[in-house]
Amino acid sequence: MNGKEVLATIREDLEARVGQKVKLRANRGRKKILERTGVLEKTYPNIFVIRLEEQKSPERRISFSYTDVLTNTVELMVEGDYGDKKLGVKP
Repeated sequence: MNGKEVLATIREDLEARVGQKVKLRANRGRKKILERTGVLEKTYPNIFVIRLEEQKSPERRISFSYTDVLTNTVELMVEGDYGDKKLGVKP
């Protein structure tokens, strides 16, 4: 599979999960790891948006590119019948 096909596969996988609750783990560099839960809100041609579930008054949204999922900078997990399932590229 070439790069464009892999990114298209990741995008299709995420488009099928819009509206579902996901666990997010993002490497923000310099030993900073962001771990949150949220809802996969919307997908666009180059990015996807997650609405974070926090107790703060204004809702917070965060966006990532599909390349972030490909390079494992961002890991997304969704609850499945047999435990958590990692979204994106299959091993």
